[in-house]
Amino acid sequence: MSEPINRSGLRPRYWETTRLDRMTRAEWEALCDGCGKCCMNKLEDEESGEVAFTRVACRLFDDTSCLCAQYPIRHQFVPECITLKPHTIESHAYWLPETCAYKLLYLGKPLFDWHPLISGDANSVHEAGVSMRHRTLPEFEVPEEDWEDHIIEEPL
Repeated sequence: MSEPINRSGLRPRYWETTRLDRMTRAEWEALCDGCGKCCMNKLEDEESGEVAFTRVACRLFDDTSCLCAQYPIRHQFVPECITLKPHTIESHAYWLPETCAYKLLYLGKPLFDWHPLISGDANSVHEAGVSMRHRTLPEFEVPEEDWEDHIIEEPL
């Protein structure tokens, strides 16, 4: 399987020396580990603000690649999809998975050894059992009122 996220031509270990807001677009995009958790529908408790992940996937989620099937034009199909950028991470970090590189770096923590930037292998996230590969249900098959029946423990 070819590399789904382009990580070629990047500065070595740039994430350790470059602030999020100083990364190039290619460096920023390469931080995505391809786990697919951000594409899972979430439930947020209105009182506590606690976020629960479900295995109910966005309608554009590809359960095999763990990537958005229409990433460049996703907002045409899912207008509410979040665009994560360095200047928006502060307001979105709370709902990102605990293993997410964007969240880890924002919080000043290191990447996990299975992250493709460290392992050099795009499949390492799947081999580590961290991804949502083959663990999801499409949102059009699960009524929203039943999503709580499909809550997953995070991190996987």
